[in-house]
Amino acid sequence: MSTVVITGGSRGIGASAAIECARRGLGVILTYKSNPSAAAAVVARIEGEGGKAVALELNLGEVASFHGFRQDVERALATVWQTGSLGGLVNNAGYGLFNPIESVTEEQFDGLMNVHLKGPFFLTQVLLPLLQEGASIVNLTSATTRVATAGVAPYAAFKGGLEVLTRYMAKEFGERRIRVNAVSPGAIRTELGGGLNAEFEALLAGQTSLGRVGEPEEVARVITALLTADGGWINAQSIEVAGGYII
Repeated sequence: MSTVVITGGSRGIGASAAIECARRGLGVILTYKSNPSAAAAVVARIEGEGGKAVALELNLGEVASFHGFRQDVERALATVWQTGSLGGLVNNAGYGLFNPIESVTEEQFDGLMNVHLKGPFFLTQVLLPLLQEGASIVNLTSATTRVATAGVAPYAAFKGGLEVLTRYMAKEFGERRIRVNAVSPGAIRTELGGGLNAEFEALLAGQTSLGRVGEPEEVARVITALLTADGGWINAQSIEVAGGYII
């Protein structure tokens, strides 16, 4: 059984990806930052469906903690799956902030950068020796890198940086046949940025060709496909999963 790490796997798209991966026969190491009970609930659901999962604490804003996290991953791989390698990594964890450029503070800027760009960069670097030949990395970006939405400039800028980083990772990791792709969600029903109220959801649905917002499970299925043989010849791509958002 191949095992994958999914950051931010206690809720939203990350939780749905963890559940979908387990259904496809993958072992799952999911991370959480501050809600261990939510992470435990995802693990319990996976185990209830016959899968295997472990939840580990991780703060993507603290690069110094990554080597300790790697040791936790190595222990989980050895004890639960009797292996020393990973088949995939999903850089999903993140948070939103709605604030115009003129009022963004340096602290807010740095916080978003650390979680959405610096964190994935160095976490991938730290976990790279554990990734087996032919593994897959999926970076979660955002449709806000294509469509300018007032109030989310720093978030979108760092997601754009992660999209560029995806191609460089694919270039540099190709010798080990490690595929690297980005998944770019549009308007999805999650808690990111405080979630959706009825008015905001109606606005987003009206801007989407298919006439509704997406569900986390719809993004999760694309992520899972990229982690399995279904996506075996997809590399260095950014795949928007948005139902035709502002086209």
